[in-house]
This record gives sequence, C-alpha cells and structure tokens, in this order.
Amino acid sequence: MDKKLKKGNPVFNVISMVLLTLVTLVFVFPFYWVVTGSFKTRIDTVTLPPQWWPTSPTMESWVRLFKQPAWAWLFNSIFIAGITMILVCLVSTSAGYVLAKKRFYGRVFLFSMFVAAMALPKQVVLVPLVRQINFMNFHNTLWAAILPAIGWPFGIFLMKQFSETIPTELLEAAKIDGCNEVKTFTSIVIPMVKPGIAALAIFTFISAWNDYFMQLIMLNSRSKLTLQLGLATLQGEFSTDYGVLMAGAAFAAIPIIIIFVIFQKSFTQGITIGAVKG
Repeated sequence: MDKKLKKGNPVFNVISMVLLTLVTLVFVFPFYWVVTGSFKTRIDTVTLPPQWWPTSPTMESWVRLFKQPAWAWLFNSIFIAGITMILVCLVSTSAGYVLAKKRFYGRVFLFSMFVAAMALPKQVVLVPLVRQINFMNFHNTLWAAILPAIGWPFGIFLMKQFSETIPTELLEAAKIDGCNEVKTFTSIVIPMVKPGIAALAIFTFISAWNDYFMQLIMLNSRSKLTLQLGLATLQGEFSTDYGVLMAGAAFAAIPIIIIFVIFQKSFTQGITIGAVKG
C-alpha cells in the first residue's frame, strides 16, 4: 500500500493510535504500579483485589527505605554505572575506530574473536574473572564490578560499525594537514560517531546499573552494596515489605530516566543511523 495513502487514511491512523496506546500502556503499567505502590500502606500493597490507586497515600515506605543505607547504595550504583559507561565508551570507540580504519595483520581474526565473545554468557568466564580480580586485590571493592565490563564486546562491535561510516578520504586529508592520531581521533572521529557513543552510553549505563549477577559475586560488604543488591537484602525469608521494595524500585529508576532524557536526541539518531530515507 502506498505510504501517502496510508498517511491520509483516517481508519489506518485510528488503528495505529489505538495499537500504540495499548503497547504504551503495557510498558508503562509496571512503572505506574511500582510508583503508586510505594505510597500505599503495608497492608494495601498485598490487598486483594488490588488497589489501582492509593486510597490512603502515605510516605511510610519511603521512610523505611531511607532507614537503610539507601543513599550509600545509590552512590555505589551511580559510581559503578557512571565509571563503567565512561570507560566502555572510551575503550570501545578507540578499538572500534582501529578495527574499522586501520589495516594490520590479524585485524579480521581479532574482530571475529570479539564477535564470538558476544555469545559467551558471564557464567562461563566467571571463575577466571574472580581469580584475576583477587590477584589484583580488587575483590569487594567497587572496581571489582567495573573492570570486568570495560572490554564489552558488544560496545566494540557497535562502534566499529559506526566507524565504518567515516570517509577514509577525510582521515587522509587530516593526515595531510598535519594532524596526528590523537588530534584526528578527538577532532574528527569522535564528532562523527557521536550518535553511536550516545547510544552506547545508554546501553552501558543500563547494563551496569542492572548487573545484579556480577555485583553479587564481587561485592560482599554491606557498605559496598549497590542499590539493587541492597534492595534484595530487604526481602525476608517468611515475609517481605513490598512497599519498601516498590519505593526502592522507583528510587532506582530515577537515574535511568535522567540518563535517557540527557542522551535521548543523540540516542534516537544513533539507533536510526543508516535508515533508508524515502
């Protein structure tokens, strides 16, 4: 069907809006349930039938949450996710540019190894990682949750694909003008792959923020726990305060929302780059 016909068809527009609205509600409802549940009383959070809106709004769940070291957990999560995001973007952009634009022996094989590493689950490399972190005396430190994520194969793969779009003639012109590798990388490469860096930054931050498994293995002290690990410790064996957990989940979503809002424009450009324009 012709695109112009679809655009001018009121029936098609109505059906599209209805479907988009339903999909939006499906994705938004869990967040709505968590936020509203954080303002319910302890009894109301487990009442059947469920309350769709707090009948007696209260802040008691938030008060109980901050009786725990929630701010310390939040700082640990932000530190791990933020530093991981910066280092992954730096390493992936550099490696992706080298693999895309430099010619050296073993380049194809090296890139193939990175692609193959994307298929490996974390559990497979867990024992070598733990032994290496222990050897470096980083166990039970925040760096123990950061260092294993720096060489993220997906990040290198993504930035190589973006670096492929840089015209080789532009790099050669910069070299003729006297730019060294550092100047070329900072002045030409980074600005041209900026949408990819923004997309990678969001992916990395979310991945590090939600990386429960690796943090659980690497961090033991209560003061070193991240927000996700700290909230998990609040679940009792025989009873669970769901109000506090919902407040914690809503609290943990705030940095993710902020990061997405900051990088939203570049992220949209990043995931649509290469699309066919009609």
